[in-house]
Amino acid sequence: MQKLMGTAVYGGIGRGKIKIFHRDEVVISRAKVVDTLRELRKFAYARNEVAEELKQLYEQAVAEVGEDEAQIFQIHQMILDDSQYVSSMESLILKDHYNAEYSVVKTVKMFSKMMEEMSSESQYISERIADIRDVSARLLRHLQNRDEKVFKLDEMSIVCADDFLPSETIRLDKSKVAAICTSYGSANSHTAILARTRGIPCIIGIGEELNEELENLDCIVDSYSGIMYIQPDNETTKLLDHKEAVEGRKRELLTRLRGRKNITRDGREIEVLANICDLSDIENAKENDCGGIGLLRSEYLYTGKTDFPDEEVQFYNYRRVLTEMHGKPVVIRTMDIGADAGLDYFGFENEKNPAIGFRSIRVCLARPQIFKTQLRALLRASVYGDLRILFPMIIDTAEVDRIKELLNEVKAELIQENIKFKEKVPIGVLIETPAAVMLSDLLAQQVDFFAIGTNDLEQYANAIYRHNPHFEKISPDDHICVLRMIKTVCDNAHAHNIKVYICGELGAETAYTEVFLDLHVDGLSVTPSNILPIRKTIRSLNLSDRRQVRQNIQKHLRC
Repeated sequence: MQKLMGTAVYGGIGRGKIKIFHRDEVVISRAKVVDTLRELRKFAYARNEVAEELKQLYEQAVAEVGEDEAQIFQIHQMILDDSQYVSSMESLILKDHYNAEYSVVKTVKMFSKMMEEMSSESQYISERIADIRDVSARLLRHLQNRDEKVFKLDEMSIVCADDFLPSETIRLDKSKVAAICTSYGSANSHTAILARTRGIPCIIGIGEELNEELENLDCIVDSYSGIMYIQPDNETTKLLDHKEAVEGRKRELLTRLRGRKNITRDGREIEVLANICDLSDIENAKENDCGGIGLLRSEYLYTGKTDFPDEEVQFYNYRRVLTEMHGKPVVIRTMDIGADAGLDYFGFENEKNPAIGFRSIRVCLARPQIFKTQLRALLRASVYGDLRILFPMIIDTAEVDRIKELLNEVKAELIQENIKFKEKVPIGVLIETPAAVMLSDLLAQQVDFFAIGTNDLEQYANAIYRHNPHFEKISPDDHICVLRMIKTVCDNAHAHNIKVYICGELGAETAYTEVFLDLHVDGLSVTPSNILPIRKTIRSLNLSDRRQVRQNIQKHLRC
């Protein structure tokens, strides 16, 4: 048995023979043409044929995966119609007398290089380059009068390739595809999105070990864990059978809860939202029927980079999550980064304790241009859904005043540039410091909602870094300090008619769900895998049974 590991894109168990997808090798030679007008007509004919294909692909995608994901092929149509893209090829034909095929290849290389130089590590740019190559491959096929390659499958198969273009993914016969595995690719690529939307187990980034030598071998794909088992033994097969059964029961639970309100037996309703770290978590959140995104940590756009993400990259990412949530609330936390992130391009000075140093909102307010870029991207994205902006590590009302000033500056700039945005985007503060708790009555008058970050609140209140190896021994098991602070925050928030959400790890502890509800927390935001257990617990509670509730509250609050 051989094991290959990659990044799981869509969870599932797939069984079948490995089938390697091969593209036709296309050799393009440079040639000089005399009749440039004839070559232009040939190019125009190819463009028209590609436009017709993209229309058909769009219609097929709408039927299979919905209009949102089908927009991939509208993007391809926009590329095909792009004036710079088209004029580059036409110019190479007319002025340099190159053949149309070589003009396409040269244009693709030029555009790819230009875009890579703009931002070599940007996922947004990488996806645009892939789109250009997909469209250009279609142009070349028609210029060479070749038929589109059909990848026929005669049995349930594990379809493998270096990577797939979006058009190749949508053309796969889903009834014969047990799983998709690629050597390279990104969890946020169009191909990965299509695989998730079509419900096909998918693993990407397996590497060069995924090669032709594996053709026709038996395989089981565990895309919950991101593992391919080549020629699995009996024990592994039984373990994966059991895992599939367990996951099946989870899906059954989800089916029963899907569309139902998170309401207690005595009629108290509470929102259950998802905490996500980046766009790759969205599908998991949706699968667990979240009520929205309660916390998107925007740091993923900054970490692992060599420079600040530009406005367009941020806008694309924020728009994407808002679009995918189809009108459900999306809370995006502004950048929460300090010297401990190890990002040289920020130019942080060394600090003895960066966890309580120059970080988060302090960096944003000290470097307003960085902050305003993020605010511009957020406001531009606001027209695509129910956006709410959350500001972390607040310790003073003056910080909120300054945030509002910068927001107004950004709004004025966008109005001047005639760029659309929602005028009224709810703003909130993350209550994660004792200072914010003590000022929560004043902060509640300045913002539209509170989110309580129990992880940081606990470490700051108990004066011990939560990654310290002694944290578990020192931190009180019953979290009494944090629970009492939550009560204070809830009382102050509700006195000013704003909602309170828990978005730390404590919110996922089902033992405390009843306590939170009795403290009148309005919503819980947890990791996607914790959504179903929390929802199940909420629906089992009866808060009208005050004797039982009181005993539980006394146990935790000692009152």
